[in-house]
Amino acid sequence: MFVDRADAGRRLAGELRHLRDEDPIVLALPRGGVPVAFEVARALGAPLDLLLIRKIGAPGQPELALGAVMDGDQPETVINEEVRRVFAVTDKELAEMVAAKLAEIEQRRRRYLAGRPRARLGGRTVIVIDDGVATGATMRVALKAIRRAGPRRLVVAVPVAPPDTVAVLKREADEVVCLDSPEFFGGLSAFYRDFRQLEDDEVIALLDRARRP
Repeated sequence: MFVDRADAGRRLAGELRHLRDEDPIVLALPRGGVPVAFEVARALGAPLDLLLIRKIGAPGQPELALGAVMDGDQPETVINEEVRRVFAVTDKELAEMVAAKLAEIEQRRRRYLAGRPRARLGGRTVIVIDDGVATGATMRVALKAIRRAGPRRLVVAVPVAPPDTVAVLKREADEVVCLDSPEFFGGLSAFYRDFRQLEDDEVIALLDRARRP
């Protein structure tokens, strides 16, 4: 059990020291992934940025993923074509959904990063961090989108995830570092003593601290 996300990040950093000399960049999934990623970025002397991704829900069934959008200089969209066919989503409808999600992402980026330039991922070792992974659906979309940016090496690092999810992520990433992979996975909160919801101000404060020398 981890004390909190910072504790998980410090433990995770210990397993990622071999990447320190690769000039890595750390990407956090907000909000929960930010405290974990902050500790890793600090330990590796790496820049910290956010991985802003929004799921596109199927019409009338928002919990069912039609696809997802990730921000960037050239935003990436990953669509589940099977779900799209089932719901008969037209090109126009899809374009409107994507535009709405991109607007949400841009609003979050302005709130969290205050106009700071996006990180360049091409040719770099990219470490993607969250506070844990259950099904891995969002993480897989993120990895596919990041892969298109041309990183030299793509690493997933999480404190905890079920074994089947770890196996799936290993097919998408060059390396997966997971501290705990229990057969029985009841939910992320079970692995933390303190798993409270982070506020936006806390995320912004950590990002500001990460930029200081």
